Amino acid sequence: MAKKNHTIRETDDEARALARRLVSSSRHGSLAVLLPQGGHPFASRTAVANDINRTPVILVSALSEHTAGLSNDPRVSLLLGEPGKGDPLAHPRITLQCQAEWIDRKDDRQARLRARFLRRHPKSALYVDFPDFAFFRLNPVSASLNGGFGKAYHLLPEDFLIKSAAVDPLADLETSAVKHMNNDHADAVAVYARIIAGQKTGKWSMSAIDAAGFDLISGDRLARIEFDAVLQDSSRLAPTLAELAKVARESQG
Repeated sequence: MAKKNHTIRETDDEARALARRLVSSSRHGSLAVLLPQGGHPFASRTAVANDINRTPVILVSALSEHTAGLSNDPRVSLLLGEPGKGDPLAHPRITLQCQAEWIDRKDDRQARLRARFLRRHPKSALYVDFPDFAFFRLNPVSASLNGGFGKAYHLLPEDFLIKSAAVDPLADLETSAVKHMNNDHADAVAVYARIIAGQKTGKWSMSAIDAAGFDLISGDRLARIEFDAVLQDSSRLAPTLAELAKVARESQG
């Protein structure tokens, strides 16, 4: 009979919220793959974005070592979370165990992944369409969350991925909604960044919207704002954004 690991805490709402934040607010992470020759683990840093349901997405060249590993064995691991100041082990991080899924350029999801990745990483426009580059979705199978000393959790994909009837409808209108918010409601976007996300400097724009919240970006900085509840109907997006802006403005006094 296996012994119970008393160092692992029972997963609670606080752990789930932290996992969601880490998965959604990382611009890069450490990707570990298994090399085709010898099968040794190979870790490297990679830029990261998210699909509409929060699944991590990477863009890689066929010439890279980690792409050879991805093609050899779809089992990969992705470490997300910034160290910050002081002891790096005191800061939250999450390790996702995933199955890598190559996205063919003819795949219906290609355009969406490309648009989302470019809005988070504008400089990738220089190479995103090179013939040797391709997107991979890293579909989580399980996760290990470390919220700091003594705060370790085992999570399942449903603890942090977005499940809603509004996922696909929001995917269809996301690009136009992001453009509308940045062009016609830049004042509201600035309020989201300053009041809700606590970002006191920088010019912020919206880069992604999904059923659970939205991303804001300013240069190399990324801020994630989660809704109080996951949207189950895409028609709730506009009133939810309007209410957020109203509440934030009123909180200024």
